[in-house]
Amino acid sequence: MNQAAQRELLYSLLGDLPPRRRPVSCQVVAAHPHDDWVLEHLTLDLNGSEPVSAYLARPTSPGPHPAILYNHWHGGQYRVGKQEFITGLNPLCAPYAPELARRGYVALCIDHYNFGERSGRDETALFKELIWQGKVLWGMMVYDSLQALDYLAGREDVDAARIGTLGMSMGSTMAWWVAALDTRIKVCADICCMTDFESLIAHDGLNGHSIYYYVPSLLKHFTAAGIQALIHPRAHISCNGKYDNLTPYDGLLKIDTAMKALYEKDAPENWKMVIEPHGHLETPAMRRAILEFLQRHL
Repeated sequence: MNQAAQRELLYSLLGDLPPRRRPVSCQVVAAHPHDDWVLEHLTLDLNGSEPVSAYLARPTSPGPHPAILYNHWHGGQYRVGKQEFITGLNPLCAPYAPELARRGYVALCIDHYNFGERSGRDETALFKELIWQGKVLWGMMVYDSLQALDYLAGREDVDAARIGTLGMSMGSTMAWWVAALDTRIKVCADICCMTDFESLIAHDGLNGHSIYYYVPSLLKHFTAAGIQALIHPRAHISCNGKYDNLTPYDGLLKIDTAMKALYEKDAPENWKMVIEPHGHLETPAMRRAILEFLQRHL
C-alpha cells in the first residue's frame, strides 16, 4: 500500500469528522505588540460546531515567513491549553511563542477540545459521548489541527512551502500525527511522546496516557513506526527522555532503528532521535537541537 492510501486509512480510523478543507474564518480578538514581535489572540472557525481560541506569534516584518503549527501538551491541565505557548512548561526553557517569532517564524497554537477556553467537560465523559456518536476524541482534535494548518498555510505572511509542526507530550503526538497525515508539513519536531505501542503494553504503561490517546482499531493497521514512516522522507526530529514512562526506552530504540533503516536510503540527514537521561521534560539540549533542526530544514 502506498503512502497516500495509508494516509487515507489512518485518517479513516479517526471517526466521523466534518468535511476536510471546509472554509476557515478568523477573527482577531486582540493584538499585543512587543519590541520585535507581535502576539495575536484569535478566534477561529475550524469545525463548524464551536469556536476555537488560538494564539499567533509573528515577526513584525511582513514576510512571507516560515511557519510552525505548535501543539500544546495535556498534563491534566485542561484550563491551560494554548497558554503554555506563551508561558512555557518549565523554567529550563523559554516559552516557544517569543522564541519562534524572534527567529522569524509565524507560529500558531490552538486550544484543543476541552482545553483552555474550550475546557469545562470531563474528558472521559466526552470520550464516551463521542464514541456513541461514531466520533473519536483524538480524531476531532487532529481534525482541528489539520484545519488550523489550512489557516496557517493561507496567511499572506506565511511561506506555505516552509511549514513545520512542534509540540511536547500530547503536543508531540499531535505533531507526528499531523505530519504523517499532511505532506504540507516539511519538518516535524516532537518532544517526549514517541511511544511504541507494543512496548507501552509490554511495560503496563497504558494508563500513563489519558483516554484521548486511544483510537479504535489502530493496532489492527499501524504500529507507531508505521505512522512515523508516513513522514518519510521529510525532516523529523524526535527528542525523548530515557526514563520517561510514557515512552519505554526499548520502544524508542525500536522506532529509531526502523527510521534509520528507512531514511538512510535517501535522506539520512532528515531523521534524528535525541535521547536524554531524564524523564518527561524538555531540556535546554533538546531545545537547541530542535531550533537548529528547524533552522536547517525550514
